[in-house]
Amino acid sequence: MTSHVGEEPVGERLQAISSLTDISIGHLDVDDLLSELLVRVKALLGADTAAVLLLDRASSQLVARAAVGIEEEVRQGARVGLGRGFAGRVAAERRPVVLHRIDPSTVENPILWQKGIRAMLGVPLQSGTEVLGVLHVGSLIEREFGADDVELLELTASRIAAAMQARELEVERAAARVLQRSLLPSTPSKIPGFQLATRYVPAERGVGGDWYDAFCLPSGQLWVMAGDVVGHGLPAAAIMGRLRSSFRSYAMQSDDPAEVVRRVNSKVRFFEPSQTATVVCVMLPPPYDTMRIISAGHPPPVLTVPGEDAVLLDVPLVPPVGVVAELDAVSAEFKFPHGATLVAYTDGLVERRGEPLDVGFERLRSVVVPKHPEVLCREIMDVMVGRESPRDDLALIVLRRLPDEADS
Repeated sequence: MTSHVGEEPVGERLQAISSLTDISIGHLDVDDLLSELLVRVKALLGADTAAVLLLDRASSQLVARAAVGIEEEVRQGARVGLGRGFAGRVAAERRPVVLHRIDPSTVENPILWQKGIRAMLGVPLQSGTEVLGVLHVGSLIEREFGADDVELLELTASRIAAAMQARELEVERAAARVLQRSLLPSTPSKIPGFQLATRYVPAERGVGGDWYDAFCLPSGQLWVMAGDVVGHGLPAAAIMGRLRSSFRSYAMQSDDPAEVVRRVNSKVRFFEPSQTATVVCVMLPPPYDTMRIISAGHPPPVLTVPGEDAVLLDVPLVPPVGVVAELDAVSAEFKFPHGATLVAYTDGLVERRGEPLDVGFERLRSVVVPKHPEVLCREIMDVMVGRESPRDDLALIVLRRLPDEADS
């Protein structure tokens, strides 16, 4: 049994390794990228098979994502438990493993011994100390994978992990942007007697879980909300969508924002126990002279009425959604006269690194005056954001009740 590592000059092999992430594969999506990389890995090591299995943390299983020479692994959705079989052992021990006996006693996936593989080498795919999956190659003839083969496959694995993470991040950001845009109302609803304007700006690091909503029910109740799911990227955006849907559903069943928040909290605790979110929930019943508000860990709304300075509303504050099993929530009532304007937002609008939060609140309060919501949105964004790229995503919703003469 011989190693194939000495069959090419070292310089040629290093050049071949560098080709694993060259610009010619820059246009490929993740699955095509992995398939192309595996073709190159197989040729580089003179192997007959190559495969990548990625770790699904929810199930603690390795799932076949791409394969060359043993495509059945992917087509059949092969899964291996962490710590079980060959690939599971590589991932659990976080070190290279060489096998010279491929049978049910050493390999859990029957595809591998049915294929006639006689020797295998596997290495973990890692990002720092985090295991992403496993890369393995196989030979249909007796073969001794030597130290040079191990070193080459480890280097290959590091390049695959880096390329895969970069591409996955790019794809996730794009998907999150699409999801976020599909879930946020593209144009505010036209509500008789009111004007409405909104803004959403993603952070410089990508889309998160900030959202806003406004709708009028058949009963005439007008609901306005702004919320922030903890986290960033596609998972936060997906959870945001489910939360927004839950708030809408429960709003149709109760006229009390506190009860709506309690129900959403129970749903999150049961179905998404590791998730948390803040939200401010406002309901205006006809004839809209008052509004009922509650905040679950969320920054307070700003209210301005003609002839008076804007104020941060002293709303009842309970823990964020998902933190405690039972929310002792009670909403508060405020007057909302003709000409009044309400501003709800997420913390990305007021938080600045190295600056007390009260400074951000005061800056926002000072710019809020009764005027058309679209104009006010522009002025708020100019003062609060300016030319900076937000470090956190932010959502803003401005609701104005028209003055008497405009409402008639």
